[in-house]
Amino acid sequence: MMSTRATTREHVEAFSFDVCIIGGGATGAGCALDAQLRGLRTVLIEAGDFASRTSSASTKMVHGGIRYLQAAVAHLDVSQFRLVDHALQERSLMLRNAPHLARPMEFLVPCFSLRERLYYSTGMKLYDWIARGGSLQPSRFAHKDEALRRVPALVRDRLVGAVTYADGQFDDARYCLALITTFVQNGGAALNYVRATGFERTGDGKVAALAVHDGISNTSFTIRARAFVNATGPYSDAVRTLASPDAAPRMRPSKGVHLLFPLEGRWRADGLLVPKTEDGRVVFALPYNGRLLVGTTDDEVSPGAEMVVLRHEVEYLIRQINPYLNTPLEPSQVVSGFAGIRPLVRSHAGGKTSRLIRDDEVEVDPRSGLISILGGKWTTYRLMAEKTIDRVQPSGCVTRTAQLTGAAGYHEDYWRELMQRGALTEAAARHLARKYGTEAPVVLALAEADPDLAAPLVNAAPPIRAEVVYAVRQEMALTVEDVLARRTGLQLYDWCLAMEAAPAVACLMARELGWEAAETLRATEEYVSRIARQLDFVG
Repeated sequence: MMSTRATTREHVEAFSFDVCIIGGGATGAGCALDAQLRGLRTVLIEAGDFASRTSSASTKMVHGGIRYLQAAVAHLDVSQFRLVDHALQERSLMLRNAPHLARPMEFLVPCFSLRERLYYSTGMKLYDWIARGGSLQPSRFAHKDEALRRVPALVRDRLVGAVTYADGQFDDARYCLALITTFVQNGGAALNYVRATGFERTGDGKVAALAVHDGISNTSFTIRARAFVNATGPYSDAVRTLASPDAAPRMRPSKGVHLLFPLEGRWRADGLLVPKTEDGRVVFALPYNGRLLVGTTDDEVSPGAEMVVLRHEVEYLIRQINPYLNTPLEPSQVVSGFAGIRPLVRSHAGGKTSRLIRDDEVEVDPRSGLISILGGKWTTYRLMAEKTIDRVQPSGCVTRTAQLTGAAGYHEDYWRELMQRGALTEAAARHLARKYGTEAPVVLALAEADPDLAAPLVNAAPPIRAEVVYAVRQEMALTVEDVLARRTGLQLYDWCLAMEAAPAVACLMARELGWEAAETLRATEEYVSRIARQLDFVG
């Protein structure tokens, strides 16, 4: 349970901390939890909402990285092998520590010749071998009939079969929120919508305090700590420059776009890997929360670029996936989508961002003492955090076995237990179980106390009204987008349904946050306008 934001703000201003984490995405949340569990007094700040940028814009996969393995073999690149190895070991920890938010998924790689069958089968066996004890399920070859039964959308012409392998799928936004919540439950302090604006230094030039601006109250204050960690992903250079104005840029961010389509019987429970694209990448298509998720792109952008899905990006992704489908996807079928920015670390060799290694690096500025964790990927967030906090206190990491909030007692059929509590539809029960795990009864208790909160936000989707109240009281949601995009996931499910739900969400938030009528209307209009603008970009 998160304390009220005002109480947390007062606490952060009044006390000095061992560690201040700047950045509330996956890496920052992982660093904060690691530090707090080591016994370090820790505060975390985030300029926007928790997980509001990179960390909620992934392909929703917990994976080692088939493409990185392919690059490692093709270029005899040991660093790529190391990244895959680390990610595969961390994959099993993510699945174990939050089973309500992460689960195994099988993927099919279509084969249209015996040569492709041999090539992909060999590659996947190497993937199995690297995973060692963390292997989820051995890869194997599925003949044509089985492949078509598992993915009915696959094109039939010339299909020999498919190589199957296992990776994981997860709810990235909820996983990050679970990290934050677990951190707070263990005594940490977290604040969203608080932006770093400058450092104060000791006589020898080391950072000793951080000036910040609170975007909610429009006031400024100072955070004092013994160590400062920059975990701002693609925005790391901006914080590095606050500490050392002449710091050389290290980041080369890239943009990744994903689209969501209705499933309509195209898929069962398996994902599809498209191994060949026109620009030498791979594309995934996988079921996700009742939709078909297709992604991703990889184009270099500036850190300040607006993250919206553009028409040409829609056309690119459809162009890559359609040759593998018996019924082509159309741009008009897109129901939602999202764009995110990746925190790639600059390579001395230059080249395309799609060829940069997704590995991470811990940098300690010798002048200011600022610790920056650069690069990396979602699956290795925990290991990245461990290496980073080792620079503050080199012992005591326990996050390998630390389960997140909602994990204790969770099992695959937990949703059935929720249905026994009251008049829940199966869809709503499954949704609550997968979003909150064994914390779902806390949400349901709100609906039991106020039956109006048991109603769905919109009739065509599973989220219920109680989730809005829970998001404000327990998860520091402060805007309509916080609720619809990251707490309930309705925006990801359907842009139009999210716009339909916005007025109800704003009214519930107004009751919790004390908004006046004008503020409630403005919050609704701002959200609807933002989504409508995205729809215009997509066309």
